[in-house]
Amino acid sequence: MTIEIVALTPAIAACVDGVDLRKSLTAQEFAPVRRALDEHLVLIFPNQTMDDAQQTRFSELFGPLEKAISANPAGGSAFARQSNLDAESGAIIALDDRRMHYQKGNMQWHADSTFKPLPSLCSLLSAREVPPTGGATEFASTRAAYESLSDARRAELDSLVVEHDLIYSRRRVGFEFTPEQVAETPPSRHALVQKNPVTGRGSVLVGAHAARIVGWSEQASRTLLDELLELATTPTHRYTHHWGSGDLVIWDNRAALHRATPFDASKYRRLMQRTTVSNPGAAIDQSSTAITGA
Repeated sequence: MTIEIVALTPAIAACVDGVDLRKSLTAQEFAPVRRALDEHLVLIFPNQTMDDAQQTRFSELFGPLEKAISANPAGGSAFARQSNLDAESGAIIALDDRRMHYQKGNMQWHADSTFKPLPSLCSLLSAREVPPTGGATEFASTRAAYESLSDARRAELDSLVVEHDLIYSRRRVGFEFTPEQVAETPPSRHALVQKNPVTGRGSVLVGAHAARIVGWSEQASRTLLDELLELATTPTHRYTHHWGSGDLVIWDNRAALHRATPFDASKYRRLMQRTTVSNPGAAIDQSSTAITGA
């Protein structure tokens, strides 16, 4: 098996050919895929039409899988369903349905599961049904943002802790959780600067879920987080993926943001199945309040 990996932009994303992810991969076959994720942050695998069992088996090569939260239609399973189709009937869901309102939050720049105490390593999204137009996913490199800063500026960020909050981010699009769902997803704290343990390269954990810097005022927090988000999403740090049926895309949640883009959800069908790999080694003490600042 000869794997071909072609970078799609200088900052983020590569296309990978020459490997069939639906088959059981040996450690030797998986190794170049794992290295490529550390290097390129987003990997595109065309024509990998998968079922749930195949996607689960491949995803588990990266690590333990998360369970989706109850607000997702597939809550409690290893899959986070991104779709305008009813899971039971397969019919198109009405645009004013609460399930569609929840998914509006996916159109904000974010990294998956940063609001959880155990952060995510990566996500794998399988395109089962795609619309003929619209519905692209945009990606941005927070590693490129961090590396564009001066040494002095990086040093200022290295000790900061950021609090991520799903309730905060969904309220930005007008979605309100039930009291039980609020209790299910309390805010979580993580190091603002993430260091890849293999490459040593740094990135910043920002995006829609990033509510505040621990110990900072709301205004100072918002100023810094918005500045870093703007830097990460500058055009030279971005890649847009236009989905084909059967595509599988993997992204590194430590160093890449993504967001959904619109499609005509009243007319076209779209079903995307996401598995999310946990990164328990990156967890920090959630009671930490040692960081103070502006």
